[in-house]
Amino acid sequence: MKIIRYQFILLFLMSILVSKAQQLPQFSQYMLNELAINPAVAGKYEYVDMLGIYRYQWIGITDAPRTFNLNVHGPIAKEKMGLGVNIFTDIVGPTRREGANLNYAYHLLLSKEKEIKLSMGLYAGFLRWGIDGHKLKLHDGGDENLLIQYQTVFVPDFGTGFHLYNKKGYFGVAVPQLYQSKLKLYPISTDKSKLVTHFYVNGAYKFDITEDFKVEPSFLIKYVKPVPVKVDVALRAIYKDMVWLGGSYRTNDAWSAMVGVLYKNYLMVGYAYDFTTTALRKYNSGTHEIVIGMRLSRGQSPRWEDTNNGVPSY
Repeated sequence: MKIIRYQFILLFLMSILVSKAQQLPQFSQYMLNELAINPAVAGKYEYVDMLGIYRYQWIGITDAPRTFNLNVHGPIAKEKMGLGVNIFTDIVGPTRREGANLNYAYHLLLSKEKEIKLSMGLYAGFLRWGIDGHKLKLHDGGDENLLIQYQTVFVPDFGTGFHLYNKKGYFGVAVPQLYQSKLKLYPISTDKSKLVTHFYVNGAYKFDITEDFKVEPSFLIKYVKPVPVKVDVALRAIYKDMVWLGGSYRTNDAWSAMVGVLYKNYLMVGYAYDFTTTALRKYNSGTHEIVIGMRLSRGQSPRWEDTNNGVPSY
């Protein structure tokens, strides 16, 4: 009976993660955090792009999701290839997901006149999954000795994607967690404890309203079996490629308001606040998400004074 109850607990924990689509973290400012979505983004710009994002979800709920993501990428081999590194920590209740991966992308010029490029990328890395047994409370006594410690497991992680883009917009498809590694946290873990393959489709396009103002609609479609498709749609109003205000909606989840600034085409800061639309709104005071980014290039100082400079903007 102990083994049956034990297996049920593990299966229940994994079902929560899958049903809430939380095996991979979600971001309201997904349009700024491109490498975390698609490895084919690596080397997309002519500069080295560094970005860190911190998300604290459902403030007020004990052990609510918290996510930290840091990624760096840039071009190599005369901008035909790109390399990137993605490091992350995602905490959901008693579970913790940590890892790092190396991203590689190859960029093809499809149209010189319209500056359209197609990049194909892949990533390889590792994940460390953990469950903190001290945060679990069992209904029946006698099994506590099975879950009194922090259990972890290291597994490989692979993914791929492609990215079609120019200076005005982009369209991409990505498949993270392509390899469904088994999460054998305990000797009797079931086959249902594993990484689940996700499917992402995203895109954006900047429309010139005036010389100074642009409007950028964007979307992100997420699917993981057997969860229903989730869709994020967002709209940003951008002034002189330096300041933006916007909002987004995530189906059956939340509305978001966002604001950001790009200082001298070098330092970027963004903030988003989520208003929960589900029944959880009665028990939390929203979600905070902060993004800080930097751009590094060989001719930095002169370029800081020119915010347009022909360099793609956020």
